[in-house]
Amino acid sequence: METYLVGGAVRDALLDYPCSERDWVVVGATPQALLEAGYTQVGKDFPVFLHPGTKEEYALARTERKRGHGYHGFVVHADPDVTLEEDLRRRDLTINAMAQDAQGNLIDPYGGRRDLEAKVLRHVSDAFVEDPLRVLRTARFAARYAHLGFSVADETLALMAGITAAGELDYLPAERVWAELERALGERSSQVFIETLRACGALQVLLPEVDALFGIPQNAEYHPEIDTGVHVLMCLEQAATLSPDPAVRFAVLLHDLGKGTTPASDWPSHIAHEQRGVKLVKAACSRLKAPNRYRELALAVCEYHLLSHRALELRGKTLLKLLRATGALRQPERFTDFLLACEADARGRTGFEQRDYPQARYLAEALRVAREVTAADFAADGVQGRALGEAIATEQARRLEALRP
Repeated sequence: METYLVGGAVRDALLDYPCSERDWVVVGATPQALLEAGYTQVGKDFPVFLHPGTKEEYALARTERKRGHGYHGFVVHADPDVTLEEDLRRRDLTINAMAQDAQGNLIDPYGGRRDLEAKVLRHVSDAFVEDPLRVLRTARFAARYAHLGFSVADETLALMAGITAAGELDYLPAERVWAELERALGERSSQVFIETLRACGALQVLLPEVDALFGIPQNAEYHPEIDTGVHVLMCLEQAATLSPDPAVRFAVLLHDLGKGTTPASDWPSHIAHEQRGVKLVKAACSRLKAPNRYRELALAVCEYHLLSHRALELRGKTLLKLLRATGALRQPERFTDFLLACEADARGRTGFEQRDYPQARYLAEALRVAREVTAADFAADGVQGRALGEAIATEQARRLEALRP
């Protein structure tokens, strides 16, 4: 029995890049041998075990053969006669198909180190096409390492386009798609994930509402970049500098979906696109099975981002409506995320990237002022019930009106 460090830990060590997980492959062993050694089996589709001490994952070397559609359509062979090279061959990219033995020696049968040095994301073999999830994984790696100069090899992008054209992405469970999307939105250059999916046609399948934005013109006075899809990519890039939270970036990704439904006769104006976008955001979140936290923030940003931009012009009553509609009074931390997404939208335009966004500071102060009004302010007067709620709202609006510049 021989054990090898594999995958991301080897790749990122060579890149001198942070890595939080270590995965291992065991060659020449049986499930029973690992169980007797104190390992705990956790894998259902193939034999994966947790080390009794470190709790790191140890997988038996295996090969896979495509049997059906989608992510689970495989026959797995994990006998002791499977070699390390055979196990590495089934992996997605050459940079993920390297191993390290107990003495620290690199095993690299498919040129992973060469591709690291060339900054290329390249498939290991034609078996790449057997797993449609690899389309999303490759796009995610492109987003992770874009700042280092990495790009997807042309021949690998062609295979990704072929997987998409064959309809294989339709068989991916929503949970798997969401898991990859969420991780990709947390990467340093999350906009590259969207660009890569679009380049192979996958964006039209997975997020057709976003794909529809490319080629839609906007008013050049406010959007010198003109193209709505380009604007969304620029907003994602800005969001990555403002917040590490993928929920903020998800909201930014979906904030302008309504512009995709504007009649061409109305271009480049997009009147009421915020309201029209709400239905599309709901549909996308439902299809992706996005968690409620993501869904609620995305809906708030979609419907109210223009009000945020106009904050300095709003009367006290309208300011209060905005705070209530976005749930700011109940969840002030989510309102902070809302403001970050709106700032990313404001700065995600050609020539606007470094522009200040005073609306965020103003609205944060407005929230503080509104939350200072409590039921205790009216206790001496004996105001109760519905009248108490109305009194609080009236006082909040008065103080917000007094706050106006």
